[in-house]
Amino acid sequence: MRIGVPKEIKNHEYRVGLIPSSVHELVHNGHEVLVQKGAGLGAGLSDADYVAAGGKIIETADEIFANADMIVKVKEPLAEERKKLRPGQILFTYLHLAPDAPQTKDLIDSGAVCIAYETVTAPNGSLPLLTPMSEVAGRLAPQVGAHSLEKAQGGRGVLLGGVPGVPAAEVVILGGGVSGTHAATIAVGMGAKVTVVDRSADALKRLAAQFGTSISTVFSTRAAIEELVRRADLLIGTVLVPGAAAPKLVTKEMVKTMKQGAVIVDVAIDQGGCVETSHATTHADPTYVVDGVVHYCVANMPGAVARTSTFALNSVTLPFTLALANNGWKKALAQDVHLRNGLNVCEGKVTCEPVAQAHNLPYVSAEQVLGL
Repeated sequence: MRIGVPKEIKNHEYRVGLIPSSVHELVHNGHEVLVQKGAGLGAGLSDADYVAAGGKIIETADEIFANADMIVKVKEPLAEERKKLRPGQILFTYLHLAPDAPQTKDLIDSGAVCIAYETVTAPNGSLPLLTPMSEVAGRLAPQVGAHSLEKAQGGRGVLLGGVPGVPAAEVVILGGGVSGTHAATIAVGMGAKVTVVDRSADALKRLAAQFGTSISTVFSTRAAIEELVRRADLLIGTVLVPGAAAPKLVTKEMVKTMKQGAVIVDVAIDQGGCVETSHATTHADPTYVVDGVVHYCVANMPGAVARTSTFALNSVTLPFTLALANNGWKKALAQDVHLRNGLNVCEGKVTCEPVAQAHNLPYVSAEQVLGL
């Protein structure tokens, strides 16, 4: 199979779909890998590194899309990239379609086979291709939140960990999953007063066992969220419903009750955000203010630490990339139900039920498409 790796073009996105060691594995398995010139530079990977691994350097994205059987990316294709997709071509990347109707329509119209990292599953029900980026985003959230709390950034002028004689900042984390747990780890390490909210009793028990008295855990109710939002200096939203739009747990009215200069970091923004006043921002212009509250809603947070993120992502995507390349998409999806769960759009049909529901589109199961 001929596999293409275009350079990412989203604002300040420095990650790359394949690292040289992944290219080497694919070439060793008999495949041809086309890498756009400069695609890996943002992650510290030179064209020479890719050539040494057996890859071929291609000048333009147009050539990559025109010649590759499978496109391996990091972020969802932007409008200009979606025009380059063709029927039957495999697209393997993060898609986050539920809050993105234009992308969903374009992928349907393209006729491509679109497999989303974020809905590939594992036997234990987890999302293995989302996990490393959730870990990175979770760990970044207190870091960017602390920076946004600085007065020069429009924040309250509060130091997250406080100092002797001055209380630490109150950090409230909505969601105790992968991102929430990693956010708590960093926030605790920075000396903040941390509360994690979740509706899963098992998650709360796990957090209590992991952190002991270093954090507080609260069962999620509307009343509890209202109270905690009022108190928070830094609110971190990490709520995820696989494949679907994130629930709006924090309303506009709740945001109005927050302290002036408080900060919201909405890690769930890729899936539409869990705060009603959230909208996606970029690394170039990461924050905006609503009712005196600073909102940080960068939709590709892990891109800020591109090298760490790229290597972490490849460590989990490579086995699936190899399976698709070695077997073709039909056989690979037929053999592996967990990879099959990643199929979101296939040759003009929506094959992810939460995406179909989000956009009121007809749903066809992956099993139907494959004739299983």
